[in-house]
Amino acid sequence: MKYSKILLKVVEKSKNFAIINLISYLGKEEGGNLIMFDVWKNVLSEIEQAIPHDAFQTWFTDVKLISNNDGAILIGVPNTFKEAQIRAKYNNLIKDAFSHNNVEFKSIEYVVSSTARVKPHSREVSVGEISKKSKLSNFIGSRHSSRDFSTRPNPRYTMDNFVVGSNNNLSVAVAKAVIKNPGGKYNPFFLYSSPGLGKTHLVQAIGNELLKNNPELNVVYAATGDFLADFINSIGKNGKSDSFSRKYRKADVLIIDDIQMLEGKPGTQNEFFNIFNELHQHNKQIIITSDRLPEEIKTLEERLRSRLSWAGAFDLQQPNFEDKCAILRAKAEFDGVEIEDEAIEYIADNVKTNIRDLESEYKMILAWSEMKGISPLEVIHDGYSGSSSNKRQGLLSPKQVVETVARFYDLKVPELCSKSRISHIKNARQVAMYLLSEELGLSTTKIALEVGVKDHTTVMHGIKRIKNELKLDFALREQVASIRESLYA
Repeated sequence: MKYSKILLKVVEKSKNFAIINLISYLGKEEGGNLIMFDVWKNVLSEIEQAIPHDAFQTWFTDVKLISNNDGAILIGVPNTFKEAQIRAKYNNLIKDAFSHNNVEFKSIEYVVSSTARVKPHSREVSVGEISKKSKLSNFIGSRHSSRDFSTRPNPRYTMDNFVVGSNNNLSVAVAKAVIKNPGGKYNPFFLYSSPGLGKTHLVQAIGNELLKNNPELNVVYAATGDFLADFINSIGKNGKSDSFSRKYRKADVLIIDDIQMLEGKPGTQNEFFNIFNELHQHNKQIIITSDRLPEEIKTLEERLRSRLSWAGAFDLQQPNFEDKCAILRAKAEFDGVEIEDEAIEYIADNVKTNIRDLESEYKMILAWSEMKGISPLEVIHDGYSGSSSNKRQGLLSPKQVVETVARFYDLKVPELCSKSRISHIKNARQVAMYLLSEELGLSTTKIALEVGVKDHTTVMHGIKRIKNELKLDFALREQVASIRESLYA
């Protein structure tokens, strides 16, 4: 390494990429490749700022700079599909990024190269992974270091790209109230829902909006698993949790994601309880997410449960068909892609689980569209689409719906389908009616046969009752969501 410092000093004074490339060649054993990587990393960093995060992750994480021969830049890509997409969509952006970094070039060419593929067991990683690796290193370092830290929310999550619909409009209204008046009426803001419906997006968007309004705020976002790990680490180092507690007590806004992970951890619960009290006493905003209501989190201390519900509990529901269409249209607009209304409606109609699966199906259809050179609708017509949830839906039968509902409510199928008027059995039967109608589109006459009632008007009444109660009964919403997850898992 005796020449490395000299080479780096030369590079610092030189803006000519040919010189840098020559130094890289001459200094191959002395760190020259690191110099090339550093220049390419700057180019990648500019590209990452210019395009959506998902697009960058899709197209650039395993792309490498191979060489620069007298201004002829050669870039390695892992396959012909990615080569065609980068050449068509991002070639001008790559040229601009090189120019902005004072790199002189005559041409930029792309080649399929095995060295561009990430090798899991190799010490050498693709350049695109460098930033990810360094971010992970910084994260681990901050979690296990004795220095104070503040985990900022991910800037990709904003209120602008969170789609508001009938499934989340109340919670979004509360979120906006928190942004307008942090530490006020909705403190704490407790948000819950089944996985994949946008909790993490919404709460981090609140944090980002607050930072935009006041960059000096100390907004701390932490997944509960990391909160727990940091607590354990602080005790392991000095037998005390004082330093850990001080880190979180400095927060102006504290966002804790997935609080249900504190189940069965009384020591961490006690520490969080003290932090909660300290922040709340000083009108600092606290935002909590969970996959269930506080009273449904087993082994959570009663004093903590009551505090989490002080300002109420707000949920994100399963999106309906119109909501899903709106989400997909917003996603397509954000990504700058064209997708037919009929294709959007197909995806919205066929994905029954959550928003995460909805976006996964959307991305898969777009990937097939680009690879085959046909429109998304043609992809659907040609049968290339079909996520696991869609396939599961196609195999779903009325019998499976009834069995799943009965199992969820700890009943036997004959009990659910009996004429019993006992409250919990009647409720389960009506939930089964509702799901047979919503998920399979069965007629009321057919549903009556499946659940053992003779009069189709009884079915109509049962479905109507469940629909009405879902508007206000949070517990029932969670039950129906859990049954849906089981059906499509």
